[in-house]
Amino acid sequence: MEILKIFILIIIMGMCTSLGLIKSNRFKLRVEDLQEINKALTIAKTKMRYTYETLPDLFLEISKDLKLNISKIFLKTHKYMKELNAGQAWEKAIDESENNFSKRDLNIIKGLSKLLGQTDLEGQLVQLEVTNKLLEEQIEEADNLKKKNTKLYRTLGATIGLAIMIIFI
Repeated sequence: MEILKIFILIIIMGMCTSLGLIKSNRFKLRVEDLQEINKALTIAKTKMRYTYETLPDLFLEISKDLKLNISKIFLKTHKYMKELNAGQAWEKAIDESENNFSKRDLNIIKGLSKLLGQTDLEGQLVQLEVTNKLLEEQIEEADNLKKKNTKLYRTLGATIGLAIMIIFI
């Protein structure tokens, strides 16, 4: 009976520690996703300025150089541009994406849809530049949160697991 009790307590400890690690990992993933979308928008800005590709072709090309979850946004946007205008396609792809963005991050990224495909080249480049600057601020904020909360959640998970073990011993 004691062996079963010890085994169950070890499993509880492991689960609590795992939950702490999962929660702390979300902060890291948010920073990575923000950096990746910022990189993608910088590539888009450069390609728009110098290659004059159409937006669907541009988004398809950009998607090839990105990590999977951000790449899917550009692929879906490319696909949806066959039926919708660029702004609507962008918003729909963002809404359907699996990412680690906060609501504020999403509002900034979706803000790009207002002028995407609606204005001339210079208007779109300016909008991309503004979005890049806002994303850089979000990256800095997310990095600060990551530094502050990653260790906290890891420690908290293990501490709660230990507390449960002590209570039941």
